[in-house]
Amino acid sequence: MREYRTPALASAEPETSISDLLLATVHQNPDAVLVRRRAGQGWADLAAGDFLAEVVSVAKGFIAAGIGPGDRVGIMARTRYEWTLLDFALWHAGAVPVPVYETSSPSQTEWILADSGSQAVVVETAEHADLVETIRPSLPDLKHVWQIDSDTPALTILRDLGSSVSDDELEKRRSNIGLDDLATIIYTSGTTGQPKGSELTHGNFVLLTLNTIERLSVVVKEPGACTLLFLPLAHVFARYVEVLVIAAGAILGHAPDVKALTADLASFRPTFILSVPRVFEKVYNSAEQKAIAGGKVKIFHWAARVAISYSRGLDDGRPTLRIRLAHRLADALVLHKLRAVLGGRARWAISGGAPLGERLGHFYRGLGLTVLEGYGLTETTAPATVNVPERTKIGTVGPPLPGVGIKIGDDGEVLITGIPVFRGYHSDPAATAQAFTGEWFHSGDIGELDDDGYLRITGRKKELIVTAGGKNVAPAQLEDRVRAHPLVSQCVVVGDNRPFIAALITLDSELLEPWLAAHGRSPLTVAEATTDPAVRAALDAAVSRANEVVSRAESIRAYTILEGDFTIANGYLTPSLKVVRHAVLRDFAAAINQLYPDTRPTPR
Repeated sequence: MREYRTPALASAEPETSISDLLLATVHQNPDAVLVRRRAGQGWADLAAGDFLAEVVSVAKGFIAAGIGPGDRVGIMARTRYEWTLLDFALWHAGAVPVPVYETSSPSQTEWILADSGSQAVVVETAEHADLVETIRPSLPDLKHVWQIDSDTPALTILRDLGSSVSDDELEKRRSNIGLDDLATIIYTSGTTGQPKGSELTHGNFVLLTLNTIERLSVVVKEPGACTLLFLPLAHVFARYVEVLVIAAGAILGHAPDVKALTADLASFRPTFILSVPRVFEKVYNSAEQKAIAGGKVKIFHWAARVAISYSRGLDDGRPTLRIRLAHRLADALVLHKLRAVLGGRARWAISGGAPLGERLGHFYRGLGLTVLEGYGLTETTAPATVNVPERTKIGTVGPPLPGVGIKIGDDGEVLITGIPVFRGYHSDPAATAQAFTGEWFHSGDIGELDDDGYLRITGRKKELIVTAGGKNVAPAQLEDRVRAHPLVSQCVVVGDNRPFIAALITLDSELLEPWLAAHGRSPLTVAEATTDPAVRAALDAAVSRANEVVSRAESIRAYTILEGDFTIANGYLTPSLKVVRHAVLRDFAAAINQLYPDTRPTPR
């Protein structure tokens, strides 16, 4: 059993809250730009002092509306400036924001608002408001529904209400909140069943933020540091990032429409990017397909190989002279264009949610964008580990952050203790007790610690496949490598109680047409492509490449291409783009059985 702890680098007084982080930033320089908001086709700067003034006016509105200390208020919207303003206003008023994904179904929304006992909810659109009205009879605690995009916007209503609340009354409320108080309830994505509400305290956010700033100061504190937030603010990762950026005094922007993300990145020009691996995969695959379409695929692949070799050379101390010269040429011809896609200024990226893979990690570092992979869960306020700029080990998720301990259990499970670990599941003491052994939280993930304390995640405990022959297979490694192919949208490896490993694959509809055109083929529908010989041959090669990293017993022996894709809308992806595996296995059982025509699952 291996264990590694990183000592804390920062602390805070017991009466400190998230609001104090904002006040400290404003006190340091009230005129410094803290937020950059959309303004027509461009961006408008908002100074720290002006942002605080907006927070105060909205916080007073919540108090005037009867939102008391500790009361829960739902927020249901895309990632936009108003969400961050509402979060900080609620914290300033001593209340507890409860995020709801804007894509949530009526039953999901009802569960979160009812289980949390939300007194009010702020929604983005009329459609959201209508959804809440349909479930309102089952929400006896709900007193207010405010709408952001409306003829009478929620923020206007709250500001007007708050005009009668004094500064002293607000400060009395704000100053009565400390590290031990509840800051938010974030519901897990529900990949393995009904979402559970993780109770995260002000201390979780404050102490983790202060220690991360100390550890990643070169990323978040460099002059002009800024980031464009496009991950869902209903997810713990984005939620933590907004606090981190405000506390660091960096500049925060919001991108609510991922379809316009490329244009937003180009105009905002972030210095660091927070993302999930699928975004990095899409950027690479899209660039590759453009190169194929333009007849420049050979030079693209050469530049990619040079970037990877250059990055691997950095691990060995310094790339050779030949690689350095080749890298300069590759940069001039190809790599600088890919940096421009990400805004042209980004030197750092922090990736979480799933493994990025060594190939892409080395490619992006060779490109000039060092991806600091990290690891965490809703229950750990997002990051528990992260690679550090001065020593990045690609293929790992880094060492524990300051104030965090990691231990590998006898069965390989990753156990976590320290600053970011939540205080428990809301109104579910049985689940809370089951999640802990003493101070150690059971993550449900399988991993390894190296001699330097760097963690490598190898699989998910509940997703571990045991074949009929007794072979334990972690599907993530195979899935990630198959999904790296531009034709592949999603891959789900199956084989539990079966004689061999197989896979369900869905096609990327956006990249299908350019891939076909680049290979001299006429357009096909996704349904037609599932039986196309050229598509099958490409996927055969992708599966073969994935199988190179595992033993014969762990390799994919068969696969089927599904006609549809896994999406948030159809319930097969969570809003953080994780596959809802139990739903896929349930609904595609017939397709799985067809992969094993002569067998059925072996009873355990």
